[in-house]
Parts: sequence; structure tokens; C-alpha cells
Amino acid sequence: MKITLTIFFTIVFFSITIFPQSTKTQRYNPFSGTIVLSVEGGATLASTDYSGLGVDYLGRLSVEYFFPAWVKSGFGIRAFTNAGFLKGSDSNLTPEEFRTNINTFGAGVIFNLSLNDVAFPYLFAGFASLSFDPKGEGGVKLPNNAAGEYSTSEVNYLGELGIRFPVTENLSLNVNGGVQISPNDWLDDLAKGTSNDMFFTLMGGISYSFLTEFDSDGDGVVDSKDMCEKTPKGIKVDEFGCPFDSDKDGVADYLDECPGTPSGAPVDSKGCPLDSDRDGIPDYTDLCPNTQRGIDVDDYGCPFDNDADGVPDYLDKCPNTPYEVDVDQSGCPMDEDLDGVPDYIDQCPGTLPGMQVDEKGCEFVIAPPVPETDINQVVLSSETSFEFNSAQLKPAAHPELDKLLAEMKRFPMSRWRIEGHTDNIGSPEGNMKMSQMRAESVLNYFVSRGIPGGRFEVVGMGSREPIADNKTEKGRAKNRRVEIIRIDKK
Repeated sequence: MKITLTIFFTIVFFSITIFPQSTKTQRYNPFSGTIVLSVEGGATLASTDYSGLGVDYLGRLSVEYFFPAWVKSGFGIRAFTNAGFLKGSDSNLTPEEFRTNINTFGAGVIFNLSLNDVAFPYLFAGFASLSFDPKGEGGVKLPNNAAGEYSTSEVNYLGELGIRFPVTENLSLNVNGGVQISPNDWLDDLAKGTSNDMFFTLMGGISYSFLTEFDSDGDGVVDSKDMCEKTPKGIKVDEFGCPFDSDKDGVADYLDECPGTPSGAPVDSKGCPLDSDRDGIPDYTDLCPNTQRGIDVDDYGCPFDNDADGVPDYLDKCPNTPYEVDVDQSGCPMDEDLDGVPDYIDQCPGTLPGMQVDEKGCEFVIAPPVPETDINQVVLSSETSFEFNSAQLKPAAHPELDKLLAEMKRFPMSRWRIEGHTDNIGSPEGNMKMSQMRAESVLNYFVSRGIPGGRFEVVGMGSREPIADNKTEKGRAKNRRVEIIRIDKK
């Protein structure tokens, strides 16, 4: 028996020393890594050669150690001792009754299971050294016992099924039933028949769990409750001993370089949202997750498409297509008849191949040449050609002057006279000055466009040569003018 207890406590010592260093991710079994001391009492029911089953009592003291386990089940070892009595009766035997004093020392293995930490059924199997002393009425040894016909010490085999109900973290109530089988037939002092003696037990009691709590990583949460036992020193942890993860992305706050990641967004080892195409837009908001490297994208992770034609700018060969115009894969407007005029402005779709077309996509008709007409004189109205009471030309005068400019270039030897005229309103000196300035303004326009100034005569006529009646507003308006006259051709 001493050898049995020595082996038991040796196993317990090495288990306590080694298993606290184990790595685990989740804990299910509160008895894991604990020593349990139990005190129990109950009834015995002997099955012997006496036909009358007798009920007696038994008391037991046991100690168990459960190996560290991080599943709902666990194994342990038990050492125990008990003391009590067995009895039976049979009117056909002599003596008619017996009562056997029993003392047991034993050990075995135990398997338990957690039912949501509310109840813990268990199964035990082991062996025991049994000392027994069968006696009869008045406590007198029975005949075979007194005669020394058999050994009163033997090794029994036993099994037990029970259940524990935790009351507090350390205290539990338990109920169990078991059987202990003798290899012999002398528990009742009689050896008859073919079966050996055995007895059953039904007991209840209390158990107390104790063991020094370890906190391997020093985070303030003991190993028995710590789901993250290797937390670095100084890191704040929750009630389960795990580093805080405020955004619940699976990366602890102290490692998370992107705190506040939206729930459910996949992240990398640094806690930052994944960006598979590295366009700067995280995958969880990226509507175009496979954009090529180096392409500029919008807020949704899609390549820019400034003309909204469905072809991204980096592929678009026609980047300024009008809105809602059908385009090909290159982003250019469709041109079904291949006449060079896109369909959206082609007024003559279906043009035959090779046909020359105009800007509207219709067959190009070459008009007969129009004979050029020589321009010998142009009259500019002051109302439309000059700013009010000023010699500055208005842009409206340019088209008329440009026609004359073309004529001057067509006939590079031509010479011209520029005359400025006014109405009779104002002083003659002022009118003369204004007419001269306006004539020179026209001259400067031609010179600025490459016509030599030597080809011109510039004269301010004032109000001397009216072409209409100065007494009316319409007449005065006609008199305010600049005339450009070709003088080399009569």
C-alpha cells in the first residue's frame, strides 16, 4: 500500500510542475489541474453465499488529482481508504447471520466530463487491498476465520459511477454507486457455489478542490481561467486573460496599427484592413478589388473614368467622349459604317465603304468653284466698328477687315486709302482729330497682320464729306464711318 501511495503522489508532483507551463487557448473543465479531497459515507450491500441481502454502512476518505485538460473531459488518479461493514443472513445456513468488518486502501484512474460546468459525471476503475474479518453473533469470529482457513487480506477490483454538483468554486456535492469484487469467496466465511463474493456501495459526500493557482504570464489572471497564458508583460487583459481587442478584428490592441477597423473587415497581421490590389482603398470598401498596380482610383477603389463611358481613363483612347455615347472597348464612340464620323453625330449611317463624307457623315459633294470677286472698297460704320466716342476697334469689325486683308494679300502690289469721316456734331477740330485717329486705328490693324504700312494713305476728313443729312439721327449715323478704298485700280 505504501508503494501505491508513493506512486500516486509522485505523479501528482510532476503533473503540478510540468503542466502549468502548457499552452492552451480555451478552458472547459474546472477540475483541470486540481487536487480534490473527498469525505463520503453510505451503504453497503453484500452479495455472498448468504441469500438474504444485508445493508450495512461504509465511510471513505479519498484524494484525487486531475491532469490539466482544456476540453470538456479530463482524466485523473485517485487514492482512497475506507472502512465499514458487510452483512447477510440465511436461515438455511449455520450460522444464520454474519457481519464482516472491512478496511480498504486502493487507487485507480478517474474520467470526468463537464456538462456546462453544472454537473460532472465521472467513471472510476481501480484496485484495492482489502482486509476483512467475518464475525458472527456477539462479535465472535466465524469458524473458518477463527481456524485460519483463508487469508483475510486480498486484492479486489472495483468500479464506480458518480456525479458531482459544484456548490462553490472549490466545494461540490457528490453521489456515487460502485462495486468491489473479491477474487475469493470468503467475505462471509463460507466458500460454496461457483461465484466469488462481492459487494455494492451507494454513497454521498462532499469534495473540496484545492491547488496553488498559477499565473504564468503575470497578467493578473490565474492559469485556471487564463485563455491566453503567454501574454507579454505589461499588456492589459480582459477577465479571460487575453489582450484587449477593442475593434474585435482578431489583432490585440497593443499590436493593432489600425485601431477602429469596422466589424467584420478582414485584416492583416498588423490589424489593418486588407488591400489586395494596393490601391489605397481597403478591400471591404473596394468595388474594384483587382485594379492594376499604379492606376489612380476613386474613393470606391475603381479607376477614374472622367467621361463616364465605362472605359477607365488609363485604357480610354478617347477620354472626352460626350455623356451616354456608346463606345468601343478603347473608349471611342462607335462608328458602325467606318466613315470616320461617330454614330452619335452621323446623319447618314450606313455609308458605303470608301465613300468620302462631310463632317455630318454624309456623302461629300464638291461644289463648283465660285469665281473670286475683287474687293475695291469697304465702308465701316462707326456705330458697329468702334467703341463710343473712341478710336478703339470693336471685335465686330474684324470679320469685314479680314475679308479686305485677304484681298490685300491676294494682290500684294495693291495700294489703299483709308478715310475717316464724322458727322457735324462737335467742333471741326475735334471731328478732324477723331476721324484721323479712327483711320489710323484701321491702319494699325492691317499692319499688325503683316501688311506694310507703305501701301496705305491715311486721311482724317472730319465732317467735310457727308453722305447723308446731318439734320437727322440716321443721317448722322451714316456720316460717322471709315472708308477703305483701293487706289491703284480705277
